[in-house]
Amino acid sequence: MGWLVARSRSIAGRDWRRLAFAVVVAAVATPLLSLPSHGAARQRVQPAAHSVEPIRAPTPGPEPLKFPDSALEPIDWNALDGWAADDHAAAFATFLTSCRPLLRTSRAVGETRPMYFAMMQVCRRALAAGRLAREQAQMFFEHSFRPLRIAKLGDSAGFLTGYYEPIVDGSRFPTGIFKVPIYRRPRDLVPPLNSTAPGFPNRGQSLRRTASGELVPYYDRGEILDGALDGQHLEICWIKDQTDALLIQIQGSARVRLEDGTILRITYDAHNGYPYIPVGRILIERNIIPRGEMSLERIREWMRSNPESAEKVRRQNRSFVFFRIAGLSDDREAVGGQGVPLTPGRSIAVDNSLHVYGTPFFIQAGLPLSNEKRTASFDRLMIAQDTGSAIVGPARADIYWGAGDQAGQLAGRLRHPGKFAMLVPREIDPVKAGAQIPLPPKRPPPTTNAGLRTISPKSTHPANVWRSRATARTPAWWAVPNR
Repeated sequence: MGWLVARSRSIAGRDWRRLAFAVVVAAVATPLLSLPSHGAARQRVQPAAHSVEPIRAPTPGPEPLKFPDSALEPIDWNALDGWAADDHAAAFATFLTSCRPLLRTSRAVGETRPMYFAMMQVCRRALAAGRLAREQAQMFFEHSFRPLRIAKLGDSAGFLTGYYEPIVDGSRFPTGIFKVPIYRRPRDLVPPLNSTAPGFPNRGQSLRRTASGELVPYYDRGEILDGALDGQHLEICWIKDQTDALLIQIQGSARVRLEDGTILRITYDAHNGYPYIPVGRILIERNIIPRGEMSLERIREWMRSNPESAEKVRRQNRSFVFFRIAGLSDDREAVGGQGVPLTPGRSIAVDNSLHVYGTPFFIQAGLPLSNEKRTASFDRLMIAQDTGSAIVGPARADIYWGAGDQAGQLAGRLRHPGKFAMLVPREIDPVKAGAQIPLPPKRPPPTTNAGLRTISPKSTHPANVWRSRATARTPAWWAVPNR
């Protein structure tokens, strides 16, 4: 369950203070009144004896936004530096790409996120409007959405990486040159239990069903490299070496140039459920590659120069990714988790267990876009259209840069903090959402019985219960993989 933090820093006045209080009460009361939807169960907070009457469950109504361990802050459009200068027409065209499948497909079983239903209403208006010029597109976004600053609770910013689509040579059949298989999803792979997100979830332990019907953790990388999948006919194609195979798994998609020149498009389909251990972190800890020189290209060079040591390092990363065929052409960009072609510089991969595909995010960061040691201001409206097993958290994004070596060089340099503003449809009104959640009943008069401690109203207020849980910070993100 999630808690929503609304602060009234950017908009002064009594109305926003009332809004902040309503949002905090709505977000805090809901977790206390509901059972967890999935994941590890949180211990229910019990009221102290004789302090507060039992809280009755609210009547069904619009749910407030729920993001685990996250902070959301309402802001003005003018608080987004670079917003007015962005190319909103380009962002709107990418947004339309996400709207078409959102309205065309039926609602996923168990989908209850308020963003999903609100996005459908915005998308109907967007498709009715068609292609818009720059100023018209900006007006559409401002009239249809409100910006909310989002970050992981305790963090001041989110984290950005980049990814691209490698282009490698391959074969339909194994040969003396092409001997490293690319696998499709195994038939005995079972998604993590209790997952509700559409598609294969990007977190949790994937399982394997044995001949006796027992569910056990799936094979790790070492077991797969040792032949655990041999004989199952899961090979999509074969490529030259394990370094390229690891790179493709990190990026989540690839173009494989086959013997006859045909371009085989493959994209992420599932994972074996083990946490990704970044090989870059291992090489830095062993003083093999200095932190300041770390990049995908440096990893590639070291692995090809040290094949035996590289094999041992790869096995420490137990995570393994499976793929599906996305097409046989070279005339469009990679297809993301939403099933639509990605737009270089506008599409991002997000945690799809938290965020709905098609959600716009305005991202502000300093990124090395042209020179590895110089950063430039990056202020751009991005659209969530993809996901990945390492993309976890409310303010975590992987920027898609296109295909080929040039895109790869740019993507490999990105590992930077950034500010995230999520654009929330105006159909989701935090004041209305808060109004649907009843406040706790009035506290009875303090008891005077001997031996009973009087509990102050401050100590039992839901907001104070929430504050007591929101003190832990998360580890640094610098070593997180980009896919």
